[in-house]
Amino acid sequence: MNPYVDLAHVTRSGFHECTHFGALVVTAPDGSIRYALGDVTVPVFPRSSNKPFQAVAMLESGAALEGADLALSSASHSGEPMHVARARGILAAAGLTEDDLGCPVDLPLDEASRAAAIRADEPPRRIYMNCSGKHSGMLTACTAAGWDTASYLDPTHPYQQAALAAIGRITGERPAAVGVDGCGAPLAAISLTALARGFGALVQAANGTAEHAVAAAMRAHPEMVAGTGRDDTVIMAAHPGVLMKGGAEGVHVASLPDGTAVALKISDGAARARMPVLVPVLQRLGLNSPALDELAVGSILGGGRPVGSVTIAPGVADDL
Repeated sequence: MNPYVDLAHVTRSGFHECTHFGALVVTAPDGSIRYALGDVTVPVFPRSSNKPFQAVAMLESGAALEGADLALSSASHSGEPMHVARARGILAAAGLTEDDLGCPVDLPLDEASRAAAIRADEPPRRIYMNCSGKHSGMLTACTAAGWDTASYLDPTHPYQQAALAAIGRITGERPAAVGVDGCGAPLAAISLTALARGFGALVQAANGTAEHAVAAAMRAHPEMVAGTGRDDTVIMAAHPGVLMKGGAEGVHVASLPDGTAVALKISDGAARARMPVLVPVLQRLGLNSPALDELAVGSILGGGRPVGSVTIAPGVADDL
């Protein structure tokens, strides 16, 4: 099977300019494959889409995280003041500081927050990095369990082993490989099918489980999962009960409240093709809102004005 198929088209000034290839899977609440395009069984690195699974391991290791703190521990946040303050609070509650973070330094993703930091002559900081919430949660888990914090990013560290075990259990698939994510944390490779099944399992998890707590926190605090105006936050706010998380390199996953889930990967890693593919699929699964309508077609700019669009390829998921 061709691992990647035609998922999205880029049209500029009326001409078909290029095609974005990728793979897409829709799983039913019981985890069976309902629809698939491309090879959805080959392992990929889901990048930040793995974060909710890692947050489950935080709770199972004893981290006292809940509500917005737990959502931020599952997040790729924008570095807005609300995110930075909460990350600092998580660290302080564990007796730690920003200096204990192992993620790289960065400036906020949010444009206004980045500009404010630059105007204030603030240097790039670890706390601004979009994964600082996850790293704060990992460190909290380590302090709760009595594990070393200096080596928490080592793949053999007890927390990282717990995270790998959680990913395998929740997705029903043993990670095929362990790499290093952009933030420096170990990164598990799983298939798109496993990723979708895992998100379906999170939203269906029984009350009182770590899986249920993570899914509930993310859905209750979508502003912490990404940030103002960002796709995950906008869609989860417009559709309470939907669980959604993007990852770098063209990966995105979402689960409906009943456990039906969608996972996709754009082969060239293009972020611009993710929403034009994911949103129409969600609409065909029954979600409807102005927020989705606005994200269903991507805009191509030329000279600062729209000159083209990115749309889902004809025929993709039409029979859902």
